[in-house]
Amino acid sequence: MFAYRIDRRSGVATYVQIIQQTKQAIRLGLLVPGDQLPTAREVVEATAINPNTVLKAYRELEREDLVEARRGQGTFIRRTLGRADHAELRAALAAWAGQARTEGLEREDIEALFGSVLDEHFPQGSHNGQVER
Repeated sequence: MFAYRIDRRSGVATYVQIIQQTKQAIRLGLLVPGDQLPTAREVVEATAINPNTVLKAYRELEREDLVEARRGQGTFIRRTLGRADHAELRAALAAWAGQARTEGLEREDIEALFGSVLDEHFPQGSHNGQVER
């Protein structure tokens, strides 16, 4: 079953973390249409957050048509995001991350480096890799 990891020190609202992690899992193919998300109660028990926070995230995902709440059954994934088959890219990225770690970079260093490269390729105001003018 899918589990959320809440980072209270990140500065990112908890409900946003749930939304981001759900979308990432869908993009990576870890969650596919028909899969059930953990119930609000399960998330609360695992993370010690307010149930309303979980429900807020799930409502936002529902507004985005990514999930569907079924009364008495739970919340289920409705559709995918992007392509889920990234095996070659994932392997190359894993090799790169391993090399960066071998060279002594910490997680925060790697995130900063990767983030700067992403910013170069996906600048603010870009859509699908194309800069809006």
